[in-house]
Amino acid sequence: MTTTPVTIGEASTRTGLSVDALRYYEDEGLIGPLDRDGANHRVFSENDLAWIAVITCMRDAGLGIADLRTFCDLLHRRSATADPVAFLRDRRSALADRAAVLDRAIAVLDDKIAHFSRVDFGARTPG
Repeated sequence: MTTTPVTIGEASTRTGLSVDALRYYEDEGLIGPLDRDGANHRVFSENDLAWIAVITCMRDAGLGIADLRTFCDLLHRRSATADPVAFLRDRRSALADRAAVLDRAIAVLDDKIAHFSRVDFGARTPG
């Protein structure tokens, strides 16, 4: 099944990214090279949109532009030393460590919420 390519505006709507972000990601080599229509406007295929979803997920997971660029380079460099799986495992490990820190912080906040929910703040007298 062949799908019709979409404009940058449609890609923006479908991905939730701004037009500027999509252009920036292309400039940084994270997406593309994109096809162009007869007026030399960018057009996005379903594969492009799927890849943007991967990039967006990785950004949401805390990977910066430099990490994403490294990952893209690893995927495009089909040499014996290119190991995108090891790269992703390292980033996953760092994310799991960060999640553990956040879980501990959430537990502390939950404890404080429970504690202060039992405190009658109206019973305090100025002192």
